[in-house]
Amino acid sequence: MDTINAKILFIGAGNMASAIIRGAIASGTLPEPSVAVLDPNEDKRANFANSFADPGTAIAFLHDAPNPVIVLAVKPQMLDSACAPLRDHIAKLPHPPLVVSILAGTRSESVISAMGANIRAVRVMPNTPAQVRKGMSAIAPHTSATESDTALVTQLFQSVGDVVELDEPMIDAFTAVAGSGPAYLFYLAEAMTGAAITLGFEPDTARRIVEQTITGSAALLEASDDDAQTLRANVTSKNGTTHAATTVLDDHQVLDIVTKALTAARDRGIELGS
Repeated sequence: MDTINAKILFIGAGNMASAIIRGAIASGTLPEPSVAVLDPNEDKRANFANSFADPGTAIAFLHDAPNPVIVLAVKPQMLDSACAPLRDHIAKLPHPPLVVSILAGTRSESVISAMGANIRAVRVMPNTPAQVRKGMSAIAPHTSATESDTALVTQLFQSVGDVVELDEPMIDAFTAVAGSGPAYLFYLAEAMTGAAITLGFEPDTARRIVEQTITGSAALLEASDDDAQTLRANVTSKNGTTHAATTVLDDHQVLDIVTKALTAARDRGIELGS
């Protein structure tokens, strides 16, 4: 993978920021000296070669960069408080930065307003499998972003998984499917593990069986030319054990319930954003 020729400052050094940084460095996408973090937590800063507690010093890290990039990786409710100490420093940079926001439920216009500077913005929604470089991210360039900005952000997030480009109004739907998606699989794993214990397995054995079944099935789905519906049909013999189980699921309208659940997640994202 080609190297990104830019200095990147992460505002926030939590799990997702750390996953992106580790993945980008491990893949050769980012040289370690070109990455820095700004975070008030000393323990989090200790994980990075370039780390700052002071906003002015952190922005100074970008001062000599012709293509500075800032990644906002704080909690959405911290947008204003995180950006306020940066605004004056960003305004003094010789080159206006590209700001990449991974804040859930936060529109690009809100980010631009909070920054109070002549920035360019790209909104991104990654998901937690980025921690093992198996993430699924959506990028939505704001009208202020250039084609080269979009290419840079795509390259950065490809270092931790796959990437799709969407119009920003579709980010809420993407969040419902992929952003929250890992929780649905963990929910299923939790239910299957509990059921396995009920059927007589020891907890450790139940967890081992369920985890390998889910990861193996995911690998098969990825490797196969068949879609999920076809693969499910291939496992389901008429009047067999799988058919008995899926009949119960169908009787309880599980497919419809999943659609309703994801729609509720999408609608909540729209509500938070407005």
